[in-house]
Amino acid sequence: MRYKILLLILLFVDVFQAHSQFKRDTSFTTYSAFTKEKKHYPEIEIAKLPLAKNTLEKLNIPYKNLGYRKLNLDITYPKKEKKGGYPVVILLFGGGWKSGDKSMCNPQARFLADNGYVAVSVEYRLSPESKYPAAVLDVKEAIRWVRLHAKEYNIDPYHIAVLGRSAGGQLAALIGSTGGDKKYQSGQNLFLSDDVQAVVDIDGILAFHHPESLEGEAASEWLGGTYQEKPAVWDQASALNNVSSQTPPILFINSSNPRFHAGRDDMIKKLNELNIYSEVHEIPNTPHPFWLFNPWFNETNNFTLKFLDKVFKED
Repeated sequence: MRYKILLLILLFVDVFQAHSQFKRDTSFTTYSAFTKEKKHYPEIEIAKLPLAKNTLEKLNIPYKNLGYRKLNLDITYPKKEKKGGYPVVILLFGGGWKSGDKSMCNPQARFLADNGYVAVSVEYRLSPESKYPAAVLDVKEAIRWVRLHAKEYNIDPYHIAVLGRSAGGQLAALIGSTGGDKKYQSGQNLFLSDDVQAVVDIDGILAFHHPESLEGEAASEWLGGTYQEKPAVWDQASALNNVSSQTPPILFINSSNPRFHAGRDDMIKKLNELNIYSEVHEIPNTPHPFWLFNPWFNETNNFTLKFLDKVFKED
């Protein structure tokens, strides 16, 4: 018995050391993106939004225990109670599946909360720490956590959207098209659904291996190998290959960079064949991380709000 306990302790120590020593990639931040894009778009400003008087914000709430550390989320929500609760938007940051953090979503979260939504900005594991499908499992667990805590935050658990930007947009589309998929069933609260009822994909690719795709090193790092090494994984992780009659309505908001539209038009064709509602808004003369900056921050939010109101408040 003591021998077994010792083995378990040694195994835990090995796992802890392996994961606690990973080097965080801090190359993508709002400021680093601003510094880069300011050279080409001198008029831009970092979008900031104060917390409205009618909203509350709680930061760094643990939703998943990895053993060696916890994953957290931020919740921004209306103060006023509402019968049946408010619809929810799960927000996913971008950064090539290797960098970025949830705080980059908070200005948009504040906008959504001020307009009648509960906004949840989620931390998920990045490629320096864990490869695919870790991030997918994390976000799906966050969705179940939100349903578990619906009463606490005046949430309507039947109206949940997932919104992501760049790599987060890719994740949002994949998560939206794989609700209930058994290969992603892992973690806590599995008695609750990980389905979502709407997706907002902001400049996230829909297919990793596609005539329009230019994915390379960052995707290979996250997916655990190149397409030649892991073709099945590259295909599995592409939302385009997971569209079904259960896929929810999707809003695509895109920059003028065609690289980040990969697979979008083919996905829309599939959605149309299944009579699933979708919208596309391509904002001209925009850099990839346009959503972080004025003058495009409000435009992005207005497209998002109009879509969510149509899907959730007109049904």
